[in-house]
Amino acid sequence: MLGWKLKQLARLTLWRFEPGIVGVTGSVGKTSAKLAIASVLGADRRVRAAPGNLNNDLGLPIAILGDWDERHANLVSREAPPGQFVKKAIFWCRVLCGGAMRLLFLPKRSYPEVLVLEYGADKPGDIKELLSIARPSVSVLTAIGEVPVHVEFYASPEEVAREKARLIECLPAAGFAVLNYDDETVRAQKSRTRAHVLTYGFEKGAEVELARFEHRILDGKPAGISCKIGRGGSFVPVRLDNVFGRAHAYAAAAAAAVGLAFGMNLVRISEALAGYIPARGRLDLHKGVKDSSLLDDSYNASPLSMQSALETLRDLPAARKVAVLGDMLEIGSFAIPAHEHVGRLAAACANVLVTVGLRGKFIADGAIRAGLARERVMSFDTAEDAAKPVHDLIQKGDLVLVKGSHAMHLEEVVEGIKVV
Repeated sequence: MLGWKLKQLARLTLWRFEPGIVGVTGSVGKTSAKLAIASVLGADRRVRAAPGNLNNDLGLPIAILGDWDERHANLVSREAPPGQFVKKAIFWCRVLCGGAMRLLFLPKRSYPEVLVLEYGADKPGDIKELLSIARPSVSVLTAIGEVPVHVEFYASPEEVAREKARLIECLPAAGFAVLNYDDETVRAQKSRTRAHVLTYGFEKGAEVELARFEHRILDGKPAGISCKIGRGGSFVPVRLDNVFGRAHAYAAAAAAAVGLAFGMNLVRISEALAGYIPARGRLDLHKGVKDSSLLDDSYNASPLSMQSALETLRDLPAARKVAVLGDMLEIGSFAIPAHEHVGRLAAACANVLVTVGLRGKFIADGAIRAGLARERVMSFDTAEDAAKPVHDLIQKGDLVLVKGSHAMHLEEVVEGIKVV
C-alpha cells in the first residue's frame, strides 16, 4: 500500500509540474554521473538530483516528491533496521504528507525544472517498474562491463545489458541517449533507441571526446585531475579538485554530453563542472595516520570499478602503496575468476595487499601467483578483524586504497586510519 501511494503521488507530481527528466543507469558510475550532470545543468536551471542511492521503486518516488538528503537513504529499505522503526514511520509520514502539500499548494516556479534520477536494476523488470513512474527524455548509460554488478540475479551479463537498455528504449524520437563509447556493451545498445545518440569517451569515434587526462600533483601530493573535453574538434580544459581516477573524467564527459543536449556550450559546461563534488566513498582522498594518504573507495565494488581504482593507485605517487580490498558481491558464478583477476591487477601496482572476506582470499591467491611476495599479503574474514592490523602496518608516506562491496563495511577500516 505504501509503495502504491508513493508511486501515485509521484506520478501526479510529475503531471502537475512537468519537469524535464534525465535518467541515469549502469553498473558502474551512476551516482558520479548523476552528480556531475546536476552540477552542469544546475548552472542555468533549477535542478534536483536524487540523493544517495534512492534509485529503487521506493527511492525514485521520494526523489520526485521532495528534496531529501543522503541521510534518509538508509530509511528507504523495506525492512526497518534495528532501532529505526520509529524514525522510518516519521520519515514516511513526512514524505507522504509533504508530497501531498507540495502537489496542492507549491507554485510551479518553485519546483525543479529538471530532475536527475538514478535508475537501479537489481533484478529483471526493475527498470520497467521505474519507467512506469517516471520516463526520461534524456537517458545516460554509464558502464556495464563484462561482469556487471547484480549479474547473479540475471541469466547472463547480456540480460543485464538488455535490462539497463530499457532506459534508452523508452525515449521519444526527440530525446537523447547518452552512451559510454568506451564500454563495448553500452556502445552495442545504440541500435535499441530511436532517440538522438550522443557518445562520450576516450576512444576515437566518441562524439564527446575525452583527452589528455592526468592526475595533478602539487608539492608531491595528489591535488585532483585535469582533462580536455571536446566535440567536433573544439576542446575546453576541465579541472576537478580533490577528485581522482578516470571514473570521474567519465562522469564529467557524460555531464558534458547532457549539457550539450540541453543547449549549453562547452565553455559554460567546463565552468559548471568546477562545482562537481563526488559522493562519499568514491576515491575520496584523506589524510591518514602516520602521515599517510588514504583513498577511500569503500562505498561499493565491481570488477570494473576495482580495475579503475587500482589503476588510480598505480598512477598516483607514493613511497609505498597499500591495497585493502574486500569481496565483490552479487556476481554469481563469475566470483572466483573475477577476484583472482583483481589479485593479478593488485600485484602489478601494490606493495602490500590486505584482503577482507571469504572471496577476498581469491584476490590474495591471484596476487601471490602473479608474483606478489606471500609475506606482503594479509587476509581477514571481516573489516573488524582487519582494522587494527591495517592501522599497524601503515608507514609514513604510504598511499592506502580501501575498496570493497558495501556489505563488507570497509568504512570501519577507513575510520580506523583516517585523520579527521
